[in-house]
Amino acid sequence: MSRSCLAVILAAGESTRMKSSMSKVLHPVAGLPMIAHVMKTIATSGISDVALVVGRDMDKVAKAGSVGGVNVTPFLQAERLGTGHAVLAAREAIARGYDDVLVAYGDVPLITAEPLMAARAALAQGHDVAVIGFHTANPTGYGRLLVKDGELVAIREERDANEAERAVTWCNSGLMAINGRKALDLLTRIGNANAKGEYYLTDIVEIARALGGRTVAVDAPEEQLTGCNNRAELAVLERLWQERRRHELMVSGVSMIAPETVFLSHDTEIGPDALIEPNVVFGPGVTVEGGAIIHAFSHLEGAHVATGATVGPFARLRPGANLATGSKVGNFCEVKKAEIGEGAKVNHLTYIGDAFIGAHANIGAGTITCNYDGVNKHVTRIGEGAFIGSNSALVAPVSVGDGAFVASGSVITEDVPSDALALGRARQEIKPERAKAIRARNQAIKASRSAKS
Repeated sequence: MSRSCLAVILAAGESTRMKSSMSKVLHPVAGLPMIAHVMKTIATSGISDVALVVGRDMDKVAKAGSVGGVNVTPFLQAERLGTGHAVLAAREAIARGYDDVLVAYGDVPLITAEPLMAARAALAQGHDVAVIGFHTANPTGYGRLLVKDGELVAIREERDANEAERAVTWCNSGLMAINGRKALDLLTRIGNANAKGEYYLTDIVEIARALGGRTVAVDAPEEQLTGCNNRAELAVLERLWQERRRHELMVSGVSMIAPETVFLSHDTEIGPDALIEPNVVFGPGVTVEGGAIIHAFSHLEGAHVATGATVGPFARLRPGANLATGSKVGNFCEVKKAEIGEGAKVNHLTYIGDAFIGAHANIGAGTITCNYDGVNKHVTRIGEGAFIGSNSALVAPVSVGDGAFVASGSVITEDVPSDALALGRARQEIKPERAKAIRARNQAIKASRSAKS
């Protein structure tokens, strides 16, 4: 859209009902602050300038909202005198002169670009105000959009509505677009002659019409306009976001056996033909390529899983885990900041951290890379085709060469050359009849204790 636009984002909520020590819009949905979700949508709508109206945590909110390449200018709302008053906190930005002024909210993170662009398109068609509304089966508590001959004639708050108006199910979301050339004039005409003495943005509809302007309502799905006032509503937003993103991934070719048990992050990327089993959690920064399998009860964060690799069940990939094509990290394994080479296997009960595992290496059960000395992290390097026996400890910094073998139960503290066999364990000794003597001693001790009691 060639028209210039300023988005005024109202984000001054005090978090009173959230019972929180931080601003409401900083609370995350899918690991990303609500305000950042809104800003990403603003950016995809082709809007580059944002006036961010904030209260508490001004710097933190502005920082969290600086995403998507938008130009953010924060404005402090020192008093809470209604939504009309809040928008005018950005008077300086509005006065710069834009074709459109779009009003949105920092605690409505599910909004997409389509309703915003539809509202702006209505301005381009000659309307002075375009209100975004939604249809709902339960309109109780919402302002009703009263439409006549295709024009929005008023927004009626429920307490002021008559019986016929209360039957209307098209409701006000609070989001709207305003003719930028008339915005300041319309906003400054909003009065506070009401029971609360507040300046209601909704009054702008009747003000615009009284001045001969045209006003209209555009529709959006109710889900996209869901807001947040408390922790229970935050959980609803999380559920709705997860359902939407799971659906998008499955439509794109990802298989989920029990999608309702899979939890994604805002930036999770999964390729076609990947399979996600039940009860998998994705933290931020995860990419799973097509054809990979993530087995049940696994947790991934900051990891990359290549085509044909398998993870889990009950595996944990921490930041920096990078699994190459066809590799495997099995059950009850943890991988952190490590490269797992093509076709390499880390099958079970193993910790691999700060390591490079060569292609087609095999890491036996119970193996640990001892990468931390209490001060520094050290690197373990295991060559291609190497075999590490079960219950071995590799004390970094250490290298195991290509094709080398490490015997089970070894503690490796020195580099192992390629194709060598390393044994780092105590020699086994046999003490005949010693077990019998130990049992006899234990029985005597038990008998003595019993006699004393």
